[in-house]
Amino acid sequence: MGRGRPVKSQIRQNIVELLYFMKEGYGYDIYRQYKELFPPVSMRVIYYHLRKGSALGEFKVNKVIKENGDFSWGSEAEKVYYSLGDDAQPIGNMSVREFIEKKNNLKQADS
Repeated sequence: MGRGRPVKSQIRQNIVELLYFMKEGYGYDIYRQYKELFPPVSMRVIYYHLRKGSALGEFKVNKVIKENGDFSWGSEAEKVYYSLGDDAQPIGNMSVREFIEKKNNLKQADS
């Protein structure tokens, strides 16, 4: 076995599963969904795995949007939207699918 950390990660695989059903999402949105499904997790870990997964080709950056507002850190926020990359291998986790469908149904009912 080689030295260092293994390339595979259960956290990154869980993010792949989330994005498989979400189709696209920005970092904080992915973190909120992940936290509900697979607690406990920190935001820092999610952002680390999004960057690492992008470098490995599991995720790709679709777009970067700058939003103006009154945030605690300033007047501008940058949202990086991710989707699945070519090297992602989603399994089709049914519990993730049910979670996302339930969230989408709740959003539609509120509209």
